[in-house]
Amino acid sequence: MQAVILAAGVGNRLGELGGDRPKSLLEFGGRSLLARHLDALAEVGIAGLTVCVGYRREAIEAEIARHARVPVTTVYNPLFREGSVRSLWTVREALRYGGEVLLMDADVLYAPRLLQTLAASTHANCLLLDRDLPPGDEPVKICVRDGRIVEFRKIPDPTIAYDFAGESVGFFKFSSAAAADLAARTETYLSQQREREAYEEPIRDMVLARSQPFAFEDITGMPWIEIDFPDDVRRARDDILPRIAHES
Repeated sequence: MQAVILAAGVGNRLGELGGDRPKSLLEFGGRSLLARHLDALAEVGIAGLTVCVGYRREAIEAEIARHARVPVTTVYNPLFREGSVRSLWTVREALRYGGEVLLMDADVLYAPRLLQTLAASTHANCLLLDRDLPPGDEPVKICVRDGRIVEFRKIPDPTIAYDFAGESVGFFKFSSAAAADLAARTETYLSQQREREAYEEPIRDMVLARSQPFAFEDITGMPWIEIDFPDDVRRARDDILPRIAHES
């Protein structure tokens, strides 16, 4: 099993709390998000990691050199301000390597057992779902009907009926076939000049097309948070980090 982390973005929405650091280098409890990723991935036994870098790539590569416990390759996206679909396209060869792939957002603070749940899932293709869905348009929503994912988007199609919705953590497990399918779909997005769309869109297309069987693991109650806004930093420090420490 290989892993891919998307860590190219700037993180403008953090304002002064971000400073000039990529979000993956924000520190909680004296350790960066990236260092925490590297430790958690080593613990689930991945054979190698590809990191898509862009903004301040040298700082990210230096952090990798300090903390990597598995072989790591960085791939540079020079157009990192153009959107996350382009970052996904940048790592297309890692998606096509021929085995299982874990795909992860870099800007998430989480308990290691969350990643363990994903890696150990019996489903060949799955994502993580948290039923504690915050209000608003920002969370990426996973809508489920009869146990199947029927929508996957920040603003769901209002014509789609579903039993419940949860929030996506931004972590995925793909079989080799699904990872190659995603790489092809991402290339199509660029050929259609849709590179500024969210990287979740080609994943959504694949899930809804049912070209690959896709499931979810319910991680409701496990501590995690995506870091996008100043309030997220405060909640990560004051609420999520103590809960993670309690589990250690």
